[in-house]
This record gives sequence, structure tokens and C-alpha cells, in this order.
Amino acid sequence: MVSQKIVIKNPTGLHLRPAGILCKKAMQFKSLITFNYNDGTANAKSVLSVLGACIKCGDEVEFICEGEDEEEALEGVIEAVESGLGE
Repeated sequence: MVSQKIVIKNPTGLHLRPAGILCKKAMQFKSLITFNYNDGTANAKSVLSVLGACIKCGDEVEFICEGEDEEEALEGVIEAVESGLGE
């Protein structure tokens, strides 16, 4: 299991388009990818789960990857978030 915290920089948070891009990236990996936020946990491979987290600009989330390609998965989702998720 590997994890890393990151602050969301998207001005409008994780609304539908960036949530979709995040899920699409997460689904490229075999590992289980979740993230912790405030008091909850969400599945990064589920658009509804990501949207339900109501992540806003400036919120800190911790991505957790567990599985055979966990290192690559963590690197991939962190890179996607840092690049702004298409925004």
C-alpha cells in the first residue's frame, strides 16, 4: 500500500469533467485506488463517488493505492491532479 497527500488546485474543485478525467486515469490501473477527504473515503474509479466527496479548491486529499501496480497508479493519479485534470 502506498499513499500521498495532495491539495486540489482546480478553481472549481472536482466537478463532473475533472472527476471524469480522474476516474478515467484511475481505471487504467489494476490497483484499488481510493482517497481520504475530511471524514470520508471515496473510490477514485467511480465518478459518483468522486462527485459525492464534494472536493473544493484548496481541499487536501490523500490518495491510497493498493495492488500489483500501486506505485505506478499513485504516480499516475498524482500527476493527473497536479496537471489540473484538464482545466
